[in-house]
Amino acid sequence: MDKISAFGKNIGSAWNSTVSPFAQRSIHSTQLPPEYVELEKRVDALKEVHSKLLAVTGQYQNEAYDYPPNIRESFQDLGRGISDKVSLLSHVSSASEAQAALTAPPSAKQQPKTFNHAIARASLASSQLLQQSSPVGTQPEDPLANALEKYALAEERVGEARLAQDHAIQSRFLAGWTTTLNTNIQFATKARRSVEAARLTLDATKAAKRNQLQSKGMNPDDETALSEEARAEIEAKEDEFVSQVEEAQDVMKNVLDTPEPLRNLADLIAAQLEYHKKSYEIL
Repeated sequence: MDKISAFGKNIGSAWNSTVSPFAQRSIHSTQLPPEYVELEKRVDALKEVHSKLLAVTGQYQNEAYDYPPNIRESFQDLGRGISDKVSLLSHVSSASEAQAALTAPPSAKQQPKTFNHAIARASLASSQLLQQSSPVGTQPEDPLANALEKYALAEERVGEARLAQDHAIQSRFLAGWTTTLNTNIQFATKARRSVEAARLTLDATKAAKRNQLQSKGMNPDDETALSEEARAEIEAKEDEFVSQVEEAQDVMKNVLDTPEPLRNLADLIAAQLEYHKKSYEIL
């Protein structure tokens, strides 16, 4: 394979003797292949895409992402599930028993803090308020109270469907995209660092040999004036640079060619579709 660059190309103007060693090195900087630069741009874009989407979809890990901040629910409100409370209420015979059923302690764990569950709890409590406002047996059951109870049960099911969606997104989308960002793209970043390290080493070696020629009063850009030992040292550094570039290109191509991000995105959409489909059917 042809060398990535020859002895070096002067890309800066004349510098005085006070310039720093690092700056002196950067005057004759080894150029990267156009294909490599293009791959870097694409990997950087992919990394930014993952960061942007994860910053938003990471909310699916927060159960209460849609829970209204202005709602004040007590521990009793977050007790038993709506279906459990409805079952208990079906056996009460007085207002005090109904209140006890509404505030019964949880049988397993506290109810979820989702918007749908909050609507369900408010709807069931409202249904009971209407039923308790009329003496038992004095008039037919309030149709609005009945509707609110049914609505409460439906909203609880919608809330459970939302939680199922969130779990699916966490396991099928967030996990996959996080792995791509923190593992695959990180591998590419590490490989690119190795390229830059090899590039700086090559440039430093060239600069050192150039300075040696200049100290002898020779043209620092005359490659033919180099000794065989100097040529061999530069060629060894060039070979290492070429090797690192080729390896990094392979890694970046693998990152860009993997279908996993698209599959993960399809899983995200499928989970959302399933949730909305179930919500439609329930309501």
